[in-house]
Amino acid sequence: MLVLCAIGILLAAADTYVIVLALPDMMVGVGLDADELQRAAPLVSMFLLGYVVVLPLVGRISDVIGRFAVLQGALLVFAAGSLLTAAADGLGGAIVGRFLQGAGGGALVPVTLALVADLWPPERRGVPLGMVGAVQELGSVLGPLFGAAVLAIADWRAIFWINFAVGITLVIGTLIRRRTATAATTTTATTTTTAATAGAADADSPAVATDDDRPSTARRGRPDVLGALLGIGAAVAGGVAVVRPDSLEASVAWGELLVPVVDGQDWTTPLSLTGIALAAGFVVRELTARRPLVDLRRTPSVLRASDLPGATFLGAALGGIVLTFAVADPAEELMAPSGPWLLLGSAVALGAFAWRQRRARDPLVPGATVRARPAWGALLVSLFVGAALVAVVVDVPILARTVVPGADQLDAALVLLRFLVALPVGALLGGWLIRRLPAAGVAAAGMAGGTAGLAAMSRWGVGSLDGLGDDVVLVVAGLGFGLAIAPVNAALLAATPRATHGVASALLVVARMIGMLAGLSALTAIGLRRLYSVQRDIESPAVICPETPTDCPAYDDAVREAVVAQLQATFTGAAVCAALAALGAALLLRPSGAPVTTPTSTAAG
Repeated sequence: MLVLCAIGILLAAADTYVIVLALPDMMVGVGLDADELQRAAPLVSMFLLGYVVVLPLVGRISDVIGRFAVLQGALLVFAAGSLLTAAADGLGGAIVGRFLQGAGGGALVPVTLALVADLWPPERRGVPLGMVGAVQELGSVLGPLFGAAVLAIADWRAIFWINFAVGITLVIGTLIRRRTATAATTTTATTTTTAATAGAADADSPAVATDDDRPSTARRGRPDVLGALLGIGAAVAGGVAVVRPDSLEASVAWGELLVPVVDGQDWTTPLSLTGIALAAGFVVRELTARRPLVDLRRTPSVLRASDLPGATFLGAALGGIVLTFAVADPAEELMAPSGPWLLLGSAVALGAFAWRQRRARDPLVPGATVRARPAWGALLVSLFVGAALVAVVVDVPILARTVVPGADQLDAALVLLRFLVALPVGALLGGWLIRRLPAAGVAAAGMAGGTAGLAAMSRWGVGSLDGLGDDVVLVVAGLGFGLAIAPVNAALLAATPRATHGVASALLVVARMIGMLAGLSALTAIGLRRLYSVQRDIESPAVICPETPTDCPAYDDAVREAVVAQLQATFTGAAVCAALAALGAALLLRPSGAPVTTPTSTAAG
């Protein structure tokens, strides 16, 4: 099961970076001109929005109903988003598809981390946590390569068709794996009494049965054939209506199926209406069937136990933060023009979330989730790690293009590749080390290496990036950041009750993403301040080269030095963030000594 999850995480992580290469072609494909980059920004920002805002709710739902069902749902959402994006003929459809891709792909990471905690005891979690972290970071390497390979032989839509095909394959794989696991445990389940666990539920654990808590007889018997037919019919009709195959549109006999009943409303085609009717029939069937494929009757109780209002408030707060920084142009501004209002809305939503946390019977984030020092410490460390990491990923290529003569985009990417390849290696190494060494020490040592690497980068200038020493700096920094991944995850999971592993892992991913978004803007603002300070002392070309002001190498060199000074200031700020992460890991991730309650009512799924 972990292998299937890892493939899904790799696919979603690669999709985060593949947009960099595909965006120009996507803009043309959805009807935008090459100079309308601002209108295309939602293709990136909506993916990030979906990635972040739904994580706490999805994590909590996995605590309530189990991991398998949520993993399957996340893969289905990711596949649906890939289908919509691949078939989009307008900007709106592509934006919705990218949001669903972010929501489904982002949900895979925290649920997989929680699944690792369910399947392995604390002393054996290191290697699987390292593998999950390595796969996630590997996406940053394979994403651009995957995109370039596909674009070399096909158009941008092929990228998302491949995502759709792999997503559906993974859904089928998880269904088979779940069926196998259920069959293997049926004998044990039927001979085990539930009396011993009747009073063992933790106070923070919601009173909703998980997948493993339900009697095995509920899974036996004749499957819901009618429900399956309705569901498959709805999926096929809806999929064909979205894709609109050319052969079907050109068909004299069947082309009418794709002609809207109401002009200008594509959703009113006979095929779309058929899909909607079949979907409605599927919902009714699942609400009334004796053995439904999807037990929709549990939905109200699941949402109550997962605290949907609290998740809505927290999602709104996170969404405001994401949009504040994700749509800003780092080269010109700290935040988007609407940033102050978005942050004000986030503050109001966060206040509403805090109020809801105090009043809800089953809050989104139960009190025991981040009460222990290692738990909230892991969130803080993850925040600073994200802020430091993004500076390397964004600014090293810029520095390479600035200081390496004749360097283009590919050359700059190859320089960064040294760091990106070392990241997953460090993640695996960190997972192996925490089986023998304290997680706090491994994470602190890793971030100390990252700090040293960033400190060395802050001294790079014209003439750098041309020797083995600079390659070593990038590799050491990558290994350092990678080393910290598994220890931080392990410290969080060891300090939180099993009944909250899903939402705790989601908060950890959110902390890193917010750190990356806010860190990019804040560190870039620091760098721009340094740039403007240096530029004020640069004379105009007419003064420096009065004879040839349009061809003034001295002026070009001065401007280059100003850009280098900007990047040096950015790397210095990132080094401070990495040092704070190292200090936080050393002081906060040590076990607090308080036992963590592990209720028996929460299942892996």
